[in-house]
Amino acid sequence: MPSQQRPEQSEPVGASVLAAADKQLIEATALAWQWHGTQTRKGRATSYMSHLSQVQGLVIDAGGGPTEAIAALLHDSLEDAPSPGERRLREQTIEHRFGPPVLGIVLDLTDTRPDEAIDSKRPWRERKERYLDQLRGAGRPSLLVAACDKRQNLGDLVADLRHEGLATLDRFNAGASEQVWYFGALSAICRPAIPGRLAAELDHLVRALEELTSD
Repeated sequence: MPSQQRPEQSEPVGASVLAAADKQLIEATALAWQWHGTQTRKGRATSYMSHLSQVQGLVIDAGGGPTEAIAALLHDSLEDAPSPGERRLREQTIEHRFGPPVLGIVLDLTDTRPDEAIDSKRPWRERKERYLDQLRGAGRPSLLVAACDKRQNLGDLVADLRHEGLATLDRFNAGASEQVWYFGALSAICRPAIPGRLAAELDHLVRALEELTSD
């Protein structure tokens, strides 16, 4: 049985390392705008790029390097593709422009199968169980990006619940108990592989979600 002790964390990547990859980072940003620029956050008029940019910022804050920072911008690109054919083209584009490591992270963070598209996804629970199974076998770079993705989503959800109440959940495909299950399970999977501060933030937000939806 693997140890539950938190592994040693690597030193955060310095600004010079990220700056050395500026051309790829700029290219990934342009590609994210191309693929997501007309999308909005669920139930809002806010550009979806807000989410992707914030996830990238969280990844960099947590010590991620260029590979993780690029993957953060592109992590939803496959499951949001308008068709299976477009999804295949996006996979090829990511691998060609940024390399197999970035594509590997994006695949680990994709909860749909190759025959699905943004408007033809399988049921929520099936997709999330498959996603969690993928993360159980994923490497630390994928777990870092996944944790930052859910940290941003969960932070927004908790803030909206405090501001709007339980009506917030009406715009999602899963109810309160399923949301608590999902975020709690993901937090537990990622915990051994991510910085302690990020793990604590996720745990705190999961508890807040449970408290805000307990009625």
